[in-house]
Amino acid sequence: MLVEEVSPSLLIKRLSEELKKLKELQPPPWSHYVKTGVHKQRPPEQPDWWYVRAASILRRIYLDGPVGVSRLRTRYGGRQRRGSAPEHFRKAGGKIIRVILQQLEQAGLVAKVEKSGRKVTPKGESLLKSTINKVKAEQAKEQKAA
Repeated sequence: MLVEEVSPSLLIKRLSEELKKLKELQPPPWSHYVKTGVHKQRPPEQPDWWYVRAASILRRIYLDGPVGVSRLRTRYGGRQRRGSAPEHFRKAGGKIIRVILQQLEQAGLVAKVEKSGRKVTPKGESLLKSTINKVKAEQAKEQKAA
């Protein structure tokens, strides 16, 4: 698989830059104030976190797909601190994931699969592959310079 050949952080960073160019993918007004899950204490501090999460979700759907909201909520969940009581795992909030999936669907990057969730469309796959090739070229250029 091409996706596993490059660093996930580099791929998500470049993919989020590509997703910013799409008019279908816009953060809703409430996204500046909302936490990403009950396990978080504060909302995200990055101004472009919506695009980073969308890129991460697109990558996850490509790797795991078809995948639904419930599995993605589990993937993006975390440990909730409960003071002196032991911490427990909590799923991430579903609204953010649902809205991002709907936006990716409108952009034509993912499609619904009946009773299975969503999978990446050929358009989404080509976006991923072109971004991967750009990241590979950058990495090769850096290795030559070093």
